[in-house]
Order: sequence, then structure tokens, then C-alpha cells
Amino acid sequence: MYQERKHISIGKVILGMALTACLLGNLALGAYQIQQSDTNNQKVEQFIDDQLEKQAKEAEKKNTYQEDGFVVAEQYEIRSTKAISDAYQKNDDSALNDEDKETLKLAKKILEKATKKCKTSYEKEKAIYDWMYKHIGQQDGAIISMPSEQENTFTPGGVLKGRNAVCVGYATTFRLFMNMLGMECHIVHNDGHSWDLVQLDDDQWYHVDVYYDVSRTAKYSNFNMPDGIAKNSHEWDGSMLPVAKGTKYTYPLQNYEEAKDLYAVPKKLKRTLEKKKNALCLKFKKKLTDKDRALANIMISKLSSALYDIPKYENTELFAYWYDDEKGSYILGIYIGYYETESNDDDIPKKDKQKINRAIEQAFDITLS
Repeated sequence: MYQERKHISIGKVILGMALTACLLGNLALGAYQIQQSDTNNQKVEQFIDDQLEKQAKEAEKKNTYQEDGFVVAEQYEIRSTKAISDAYQKNDDSALNDEDKETLKLAKKILEKATKKCKTSYEKEKAIYDWMYKHIGQQDGAIISMPSEQENTFTPGGVLKGRNAVCVGYATTFRLFMNMLGMECHIVHNDGHSWDLVQLDDDQWYHVDVYYDVSRTAKYSNFNMPDGIAKNSHEWDGSMLPVAKGTKYTYPLQNYEEAKDLYAVPKKLKRTLEKKKNALCLKFKKKLTDKDRALANIMISKLSSALYDIPKYENTELFAYWYDDEKGSYILGIYIGYYETESNDDDIPKKDKQKINRAIEQAFDITLS
């Protein structure tokens, strides 16, 4: 602020000198004209003050990260939940309104059940992520949503009641849980998307995007990412946010298994697919060279193509990233997305399905299998 004020003073001096030069340049001014000029000069001075003050405030605004109150996708406002988390911490909800009291009641029940057996901040954070991944955003296969299902999908209260959310709903709900647990958590955003930045007990920050993982059905692929991994699929202005450089609590470093070499990947991936697991994290026994890492890219690409050609796995997608273990080695994290392409119509009577098929066949002159 000192720098901004200095600029304001310099600007006034320069503009004032210019005005003085203009006045002295006209020696034929009469008394009345001089008086009028002084009045106008004062108005100009005030205008200059107002403009420079406005510019300083605009500059300060641009350099201040706005979290609560920011509107994502022109319709979903990030709203503060501090009053709710504070009420939980103090075990006193007397200052909350009825809506926030209901949100606190729902969140408290979920939080205490989900984290009952957890001890560390990482265990608690993962338990909340697992709960949200399993319980929020699932519409039981419904393609058409009723209007009530779309209401208030961007606040924790609406999310915890309706169990459906847009990205802002996931981000604010996750932040609420983290703050209730006493953890620092920010919501990161751009104009069209939002996610979380959480600090764990190693004093490091990690990106968490539950929404992306649910929408891509690729569990843990956006869980506890450092900046370098997050930047593969996210864009944000990090100038006013903490740097996320933690690796200890990335999913691969907490859940890896050893592999002899890259050629062991296909068999290990097949076993992972057969168990319907979402991630395969591998640490190789020998230190990988640049050539090995290039070969790994080819391996993942060819595996993706091969799976697409196998009917049993054609609805799967692979995401892979290298993670630095900070010990001179790298861990390969392979994440698997499972996509369901058919609607669940097992409970629909056979005659109704046949009527639907006939209506479509007649309209489009086709035969459905």
C-alpha cells in the first residue's frame, strides 16, 4: 500500500505541474478568470485524487484472491461455511440460522461416522473423499433429472440433502468437512470450474478435485495432487494461493507396490481390472532412465488401445502420471475410469421395454437388438 500511495503523490505532482504551466502560459488572464481557473483547478485536483484512488483500489483488488463470493460458470456462487465449521469446533450452534443448523447436523453425522476409526489428518481427509466419491453425484442411472434434483447443488446443505452436486457443491462441501476437522482448506477456481487445496499434517498443500474423479469415474486420479500434476488438467491463478508441492500424501506414495520392470505392467493392470479397482501404483526396483520413461508412455498408450478393442474392457479409460518420491526415484500412478454406457432397466417390465423398442424402430425405420 505504501508503494501505491507513493505513486498517487507522484501522479499529483506531475499533473499539478502541468496545470501550473498552463496557467502561467497565459499572462493576459484577468482577476475573474484567475479566480475561475483556481476553482476549476481545485475540481481537477479532486478529479485526479478520485481517479488515482480508484486505480489504486482496482490494483489492490486484482492482487487479492477472492474465494467466497466468486461466481463460477456465471451462476454458482462460492459461499462461506465458516460459521458452520466454527459452530462445530465450539460445539455451539446458537448463532446459526435454521438452514445452517440443518447443514451442521447433516455434516456432523457424516463426519463422525466416516472418520470414526481415523487417526491422522490424511486418514480423515481420505475417508471424507471416499464418502463423497461414493455418495454424492450418483443419480441411480437416471438420464433425466427432476427439477428438485437440480436445486441448490452448489451449497453443502443442498448437496448433503440431495446427494447431487456441481463442482462448486463438491468444493464447498469438502472444504466444510476439512474446516470442521480443523484443517486449512481453500477453494481454487477459474471462470468455469472449482476444486480444493488442503493442508495436511506435513504442512504441505495438496489439490483435491472430487468432482472430476466422480464425473470421470476415475477414483483418486485427482486426489492429493501437487501443482505439477494438477496443471495437467487444471488452470488457475496461483499468485495469491499457497504452493502445492507435497508428495508424501499423494495416493501413489501411500499405496504403491513394487514391479520388476515396465514389462510387468500389463499383467498387474489385468489383475487390477479383474478386481474392479481404480488405481495401480508401481515403484520399479531399478532406477528408471529417460528412455524407460519414454517407453512407459508408449506402454500406457498401447494398453489403452488394446483395452478399447477388448469388449470386456471397452468402457474403461486409463490416466497415468509420474510421481517423484523425493528419494531419487519415481512411482507410476495408473488410474482407471469405468464408464457405463447402458441404462439400468432391469426393473422395467418386459412389455414396456418392447413398446419402447417398437416406437423407436417405427420412428427411425431400424431394428433394435
